[in-house]
Amino acid sequence: MAARLEANGRPRHRRSYRPMSEINVTPFVDVMLVLLVVFMITAPLLSVGVPVDLPKTEAQPLQGSEEPLTITLDAEGKLYLQETQIPLEELVPKLVAVVEARGGGPERIFVRGDQAINYGAVMQVMGTINAAGFKHVALVTDKTKARVAN
Repeated sequence: MAARLEANGRPRHRRSYRPMSEINVTPFVDVMLVLLVVFMITAPLLSVGVPVDLPKTEAQPLQGSEEPLTITLDAEGKLYLQETQIPLEELVPKLVAVVEARGGGPERIFVRGDQAINYGAVMQVMGTINAAGFKHVALVTDKTKARVAN
């Protein structure tokens, strides 16, 4: 195979382009903006899905790093663990299974009760949870100005 030589005897090279040394960030910024819009739209929808009318209070929110288990009693008296409706008899076995799946540590449990529900029904659920050995149980309320009845 013969090499092509220029008139001065040096090999002739094709003009080659050097690789780009800059990074084009425009597609990256476009993707990040789309993700930002998606998360801004979906974030409010990630709250607990069972709608209840919570009682009003001025209490300060509890601080914690991990997501607590949520038990909800709606206005009709239906019981939910997170967003799944369950009967009261299955509450403790399901709570134990969830705690074991999460590692078995002390678990925070939030009880959300509609303000139209009977106080005794909420206390029955809390008593059942407490009797099963769960000690970190809290009631969830709506943080707005509470009306105090005289």
